[in-house]
Amino acid sequence: MKYTPPSRDAVDPRVFDRLPLAAWREHAGFLEARDWPSVDALNACRPAGMRERFAAQTRELLADGLHYEQRIADRGVIATRACNWHDLFNALVWLCHPALKRALNARQVAEIARMGTKQRSRAQCALTHFDEAGAVVVLRDPSLLALWDAHDWHGLFWRERAAWLDGRIGVELFGHALLEHALTPEKLLVGKALVVAGPQVLPAEAFQACAQAIADGRVLCDPLELRPLPLAGVPGWHAGNERETFCREAACFRPLRPGRNYPAAMTIGQGASVATDNPVPTL
Repeated sequence: MKYTPPSRDAVDPRVFDRLPLAAWREHAGFLEARDWPSVDALNACRPAGMRERFAAQTRELLADGLHYEQRIADRGVIATRACNWHDLFNALVWLCHPALKRALNARQVAEIARMGTKQRSRAQCALTHFDEAGAVVVLRDPSLLALWDAHDWHGLFWRERAAWLDGRIGVELFGHALLEHALTPEKLLVGKALVVAGPQVLPAEAFQACAQAIADGRVLCDPLELRPLPLAGVPGWHAGNERETFCREAACFRPLRPGRNYPAAMTIGQGASVATDNPVPTL
């Protein structure tokens, strides 16, 4: 079912004080002000070195006949609809993580050149899933991965609840559709995750590792590489997870399908080198 976000004046302002949207307080003015930000205001916040710019999506802009992704690659223009939550969150992700967005765009354009605009490859589906619903998980305690592999949600989110609070595991949202859905606090959010493991890995390093792996074509070659992560189980992300039974009852906590396997996490060691073991996923 297609998600219809609340109008700007109907959003409960309290959603911006709780995760995941609380992590985006740097751009509170764009999110919480009464009026929608202009593309000029968004462009004024671009980080140094970001060549891409936002442009109002108008009939004149679309008259160039370019695919959305090709327009970004060829002209550095990100078509942005006015008064639109989805495109606003997309813009904020560009402002915060331009290298990762650029890596996704380059891979999409390469796939379009190979497949044409009428068909989509498995890689394109994986890239889109991550772009829309992606999450980057920082894993400092590798023992937690076995619980995730088994879809032992009670173990991952309740028995190991402290791990989410003491830094042994953490999650940063990347997908702009997920951020849009978070405007409705009762939504049971599920992310499509890439995992970066290391004893002292920082979120910035994890995002850099993901961007490099995507650019190199080592990840996101198939949607089945992405690990589903029911974000509603993360402490502080949904009021229901304060009850032990939540991870057994809520619809987002699905059992592991027979034969479903996940690739190993990317790892960052002492020298910040990145490795990944990415076998072909199975259903």
